Amino acid sequence: MSKTDQKADLLAFDDPDLVRELCGPGHSNLALIEDAYGVYVEAQGQGVVINGNAAARARAGEIVREIYDRLERGWPCTPSDIKALIGKTDEIKVSSAKVKAIIPFPRRKPIVPKTPRQEKFIQSMQDNTMIFGVGPAGTGKTFLATAYGASLLARGEVGRFIACRPAVEAGEKLGFLPGDLNEKVDPYLQPIWDALHMVLGREDVERRRASGEIEVVPLAFMRGRTLSDAFVVIDEAQNATVPQMKMALTRLGEKSKYAVTGDPSQTDLPPGMQSGLSHALSILKGIKDIDAITFTAKDIVRHPLVGKIVDAYEKDAKPL
Repeated sequence: MSKTDQKADLLAFDDPDLVRELCGPGHSNLALIEDAYGVYVEAQGQGVVINGNAAARARAGEIVREIYDRLERGWPCTPSDIKALIGKTDEIKVSSAKVKAIIPFPRRKPIVPKTPRQEKFIQSMQDNTMIFGVGPAGTGKTFLATAYGASLLARGEVGRFIACRPAVEAGEKLGFLPGDLNEKVDPYLQPIWDALHMVLGREDVERRRASGEIEVVPLAFMRGRTLSDAFVVIDEAQNATVPQMKMALTRLGEKSKYAVTGDPSQTDLPPGMQSGLSHALSILKGIKDIDAITFTAKDIVRHPLVGKIVDAYEKDAKPL
């Protein structure tokens, strides 16, 4: 590499406090960028200097600008956020200053999308009454749907948050599990509780659960009800039968929204039984105020190895 290629770019920003936050504790955020692109990054006052070859400087500069834009709008930028941005450098097309797809919370940092499809999913929940989010595990479907509903509840835009899942897991029947009804269904609904505790805090969740503002139940408990003034999450919807899905979707009442999430390729229904999720996606396509976002392995935000595992299984499932 020639010496002439080793130049520096100066990025100037308006707020020195945000620049300090951009750097992270002990400049840990900058260290992540340096390791990813082989550059050297310095920050002082309102400026960030990036040293390295032209291509590396350009890619690192995109990340630095994106972090600053997010911080300027109140978004958090943890090490995991930085790593996600680094992994998606080529997909950073639009400045986050123009993006509206965040999930705000009173007195808490907002939830922000980590991939373009997550951003579309949040935007679609904002714009539509019923949204389907489908794709492999680890893409954030359940978490984002739960967080969005919890945000509406916390901000007083709906009176209730209701989540349900079909109680079909690995062939086990509820009757064979020990305990009372709550103890029987809790293992199936734990991902919802985990997401609620993460975004609202355990105390607030327990208070709202006791008052009836938060309800997490098996899908069968939706029968005969009209769900008004509520945000409703139907999770693991691939395990709902066609009649169950019709029943659940027709519970929609005034001032309510639905988010339906699942992975059509991972149904636990008996062989030969059609998934209510796949059926609904096929017959509801094109209806105004209903949208569907399809996630792929590229949207997986768990350990990077998870995406490779999903890809391997998808390739293995394709006919030769």
